[in-house]
Amino acid sequence: MSILVHAKKRDTKHRSEIASLRQEGYVPAVVYGYQIDTTPIAVDERDFEKTLREDGRTAVMLLSVDGVEVNAVLAEVQKNPVKGELIHLDFLAVNMNKKIELEVPIQVVGEPIGVKEGGSLQMPNRELLLKVEPKKVPDSIEVNIADLAIGESVAVGDIRDTVEFEIIQEDDYVLATVLAPITAAELEASLGEAEVESDTGEDEQEPTALKDSEA
Repeated sequence: MSILVHAKKRDTKHRSEIASLRQEGYVPAVVYGYQIDTTPIAVDERDFEKTLREDGRTAVMLLSVDGVEVNAVLAEVQKNPVKGELIHLDFLAVNMNKKIELEVPIQVVGEPIGVKEGGSLQMPNRELLLKVEPKKVPDSIEVNIADLAIGESVAVGDIRDTVEFEIIQEDDYVLATVLAPITAAELEASLGEAEVESDTGEDEQEPTALKDSEA
């Protein structure tokens, strides 16, 4: 069953329109795709935040735009990196029986052996691009990392055959890796380099200050 999301068309002719929408509690968005022209819209921020919390960002939504309903998925979410507020949303209208490409978050399972031995877990990529029917989009893809030792990684090639969905990325697309613990010597060298860079930066700034004072 699709989640109902109400939206309204918005005017893009005036620059002040976005600010007015935000003051009213709306988030600017756009919907495009299957059997619909690209349409600027706005959705209620509080209602949509609740939808994201309860149903996740991969859920199929029944987007009602001024009474016109389309099945859609959330293609992109832009958030303020500091405040976490929604800035803009992209909705992709879909044919429920035709596969689409959609990013789905990965969920790691287990504590790596290498982390227990003092290493640190790094996750360079946290999403997979899947080709899947909208009604079959999973909330996430589980990736077991319990057996990772220090210096080892898990990439798409390691999980492709265990996932029931088609993964678009290449086999060498790394999802998680365990790095060796930094040694005291490496830490000291790193701090020394930072101090040198800081001192160099101060020396470079002095001529500018002198020049300004002479002027």
